[in-house]
Amino acid sequence: MLKHTLIHPEINAILGRAGHHSRILIADGNYPASSKKGPLASLVCLNLSPGVVTVTQVLEAILSAVPVDQVQVMGIPADDPYAALGEPPVWNEFRRVIAASGSKTPLEPILKWDFYRHVESPDHVLTVQTGDRALWANVLLTLGCRTE
Repeated sequence: MLKHTLIHPEINAILGRAGHHSRILIADGNYPASSKKGPLASLVCLNLSPGVVTVTQVLEAILSAVPVDQVQVMGIPADDPYAALGEPPVWNEFRRVIAASGSKTPLEPILKWDFYRHVESPDHVLTVQTGDRALWANVLLTLGCRTE
């Protein structure tokens, strides 16, 4: 019986095979999950309907199961109309979940096209596609090591 809150069998299996530096993408409902992924990555679709499930919910479950060294978000290019609005509100939700997990890992924005290149790495092992409607809600986790 699992003690963490992540109970999805396929996601648990992939995380169990992943190692230090493996990358996990939690993608919002707008992310091109079938075409922007690593050559070895699996895709798990949890996008049941618009808004269900959210990136924040998946982030919380995954952080209950694995340590992370890095948390990167898709940054907004300066020429994008959304850039004038400032930081996406969902990023504060991510910070709250990260802190609640006991991690002190900061969010690191990576501009959109560089973010895609980071995802397309051979280290990318999993994309979890959500139905999240929040804009700029893509999170790329780099797994850490067990230290205990």
